Amino acid sequence: MAGSTAFCFIPNRRTTCLIASTKVIELIGTSNDSWEKAAANAVEQAAKSLRDLRIAEVVKLDMQLDAKGKVEAYRAKLNVSFKFDGS
Repeated sequence: MAGSTAFCFIPNRRTTCLIASTKVIELIGTSNDSWEKAAANAVEQAAKSLRDLRIAEVVKLDMQLDAKGKVEAYRAKLNVSFKFDGS
């Protein structure tokens, strides 16, 4: 998903519109400790290659289990938006 947002302001009686594009991607983070750490891990990894991260929304939480039903990892699925420069 991608969207555009227009910000207009009037400096010195002159109207200027600034258009910023945002992109939303889906990430899955994992942790052996908690869903909170799983979500934080996903955002930390994304921040290494993306700039201007805006919003992270947790959309699903689940767990990876072993054959005996023991929790191996907590997983958090997130939608993350960031400023996108298409040039």
